[in-house]
Amino acid sequence: MGRIIAAYDLMPESTEVDLEKVIEALKGAVPAGVKVIETKILPVAFGLMKINAGFDIEDSKDSIGGDLETALSSLPGIENIECISSTVL
Repeated sequence: MGRIIAAYDLMPESTEVDLEKVIEALKGAVPAGVKVIETKILPVAFGLMKINAGFDIEDSKDSIGGDLETALSSLPGIENIECISSTVL
């Protein structure tokens, strides 16, 4: 069983979204086999912020990547997600 370390950017629907609440929801939303290893709130432009999140993913299940992206996309207040890097360990 291998591991993947991946980083995602999560873009909110608006500047009104409480990103700290999204981070708390994120920790409980990831599927089994995925651990949140870090989260940061970073500026984008004109007052808009995004969440940058790092994950440690067990790749024993073929659909784990899709399951993670589905979970991230379903978070309240999140409009778009993007995998910005991934590394197989």
